[in-house]
This record gives sequence, C-alpha cells and structure tokens, in this order.
Amino acid sequence: MTVPAAVPPPRLVLFQRDDCHLCDLALDVLAAARVPEFDSVFIDDDDVLEARYGVRVPVLRDVGREVELDWPFDEARLRGFLGG
Repeated sequence: MTVPAAVPPPRLVLFQRDDCHLCDLALDVLAAARVPEFDSVFIDDDDVLEARYGVRVPVLRDVGREVELDWPFDEARLRGFLGG
C-alpha cells in the first residue's frame, strides 16, 4: 500500500515594521486564528522591501502559493486565505 506524501504546510511570512500598531493587531489575529509558525520580516532597513511593502504593511505572504494578504484582515478572511 502506498502512503500519500504529506502536503507541507504553507510557508508564511509576515512583512512588518518595528513599532507598528497595525502589525501588532495583525499578530493578534494570527494568534487568535492559531496560525502555524510563520517568519517575521521587518522592512525598515531594506530599500527593496520598503519600496514593495512600505504603505501596505502588515502583509502576510504565502511563499508556496506566491499570494499575499494585505491588512486589514480578520480571522475569517485569514482562514479563507490559508484554506485556499
């Protein structure tokens, strides 16, 4: 009998800033939704990331699917993003 390969969980990255109130709110939503582990990337000292995400942070990126979820998001929207 062949055992199907496990599907790896999405690799998530939260792009954020230091001292960012909205980023703190996004972290609260991620915790409330019990999101699996994710990486945090601070854009403050990176010109490329600043140009891409400067006015959009916080942004949650699913690296595997190459899709992003911009703030604002709640638990329901986050679950839809992760499920789909």
